[in-house]
Amino acid sequence: MTEFKVPFIDLQQRFIEEKAELMACVERILSQGHLVMTQEVFDFERRVTEFTGAKHCVSCANGTDALMLGLWALGIGKGDEVITTPISFIASTGSIAHVGATPVYADVREDQNIDPAEIEKKITPRTKAIMPVHWSGRIADMDAILDIARKHKLAVIEDAAQSMGAYYKGKHGGTFGNIGTFSTHPLKNLNAIGDGGFLVTDDENLAKKIRLYRNHGLQDRDTCVMYGVNSRLDSLNAEVLMYRLGRLNEVIGRRQRNVDLYRKKIRAKEVHIPADKQYEKNSYVMMITQSERRDELQKFLAGRGIQSLVYYGTPLHLHAAAKRLGHKRGDFPKAEHQADRVLALPHHQQLSEDQISYVADTVNEFYGA
Repeated sequence: MTEFKVPFIDLQQRFIEEKAELMACVERILSQGHLVMTQEVFDFERRVTEFTGAKHCVSCANGTDALMLGLWALGIGKGDEVITTPISFIASTGSIAHVGATPVYADVREDQNIDPAEIEKKITPRTKAIMPVHWSGRIADMDAILDIARKHKLAVIEDAAQSMGAYYKGKHGGTFGNIGTFSTHPLKNLNAIGDGGFLVTDDENLAKKIRLYRNHGLQDRDTCVMYGVNSRLDSLNAEVLMYRLGRLNEVIGRRQRNVDLYRKKIRAKEVHIPADKQYEKNSYVMMITQSERRDELQKFLAGRGIQSLVYYGTPLHLHAAAKRLGHKRGDFPKAEHQADRVLALPHHQQLSEDQISYVADTVNEFYGA
C-alpha cells in the first residue's frame, strides 16, 4: 500500500486521537451482552433530533438504505419519476431504481448542486418527488426547491449524506423536505466503525412506518404487521456515533480551518474552490476543487506524496447502469464539464498547517503560480 506524506484521510490517526473513548465505548457495549436495538440506538436517535432540530430520527444500516426506506415510506414506486442530480455517488440514483421508480436528471449549478430552474423543466405527470443532493456538505438551494415542490405537490427527500453539521439560512440540512437521509460511512465527518446511516423527518406517521419496516415489520418479537427488511444500526456504532456527535462541531471547525488555509495559499487561477455564501455553513465532508488539467495535476501531487481523489469522474447519467435511461454525453453539459475537472484535496482534521502549505505549494508549482 502506498504511503503518502499527506493522506487523503487518516483513520489510523483519528483512532489514536480517540482511542481511550472508543475503547470505553467497546467495553460498555460488549460487557452488557446485547448488541442490537438496545437503548444506545434510541439515545443516539434522540441526540440527532436535538442536534438537527428534526422531530424524529430513525437509524438504519447505511445511507443507501436510508434513501430507500425514505422513498418507500413516501409511496414512491413503479411508474413514478424522481428528479435528482447527475453529480452524486451512485447510491442516490440506485435507491430510486431499486424502489422501481425512474431517476430523471436535472443539471447543476457552478457549486455542483442541482439547479432549481432545471428541475422545473423536468416535471411531468409522473413526477412524484425531488431528491436534491447536498454535495460535499454544501446545501442545495432549498428555498427554490421547496417552492417548486409546493407548486407541483411533490415530495422532497434530501440526500443529506454529506451534510451532517451543515446549515442553510440557519436551518440544518435534511430538515427542509419530507425526509432527510444521512450516511455515517467512515469517510463522513460523523463516521461509524464501518457503515451506518439514519434519516430524519417531522412526520410522525412516516417515522413509525420506517421504524417498523427497518426491523422486519415487527411490532414486537412475535407480531409482524408487514413484511419489512433488516436495516438496523448496531449498538456499538450507535455508541461510537453518540460520542463522535459530541465532537462534530470541533471536527468541522478544524476542517474549515484547513479549507480557509487552502483559499489563502493556493494562488493558481486554474484551481477553483467554490465560495461559501453568507447564508450557508458547509460541513466540508469533502473539499472539491475544479482544476484544469486535473489528471496531470493528480499525478504530479502523487509524485510528491500527496493523495487526492476524483469525486467523481463519471456523472451518473453516463454510467453503464444508466444506459436504459437513454442519455448521452452532452445532455447535462455543466455536470459533465465539472466531472472532467473535479479533484478533492486532503483537508481532514488531522492535517497540520505545514501539510496544508505543502499541498498548496505543490499545486502552485504545478501551474507555475
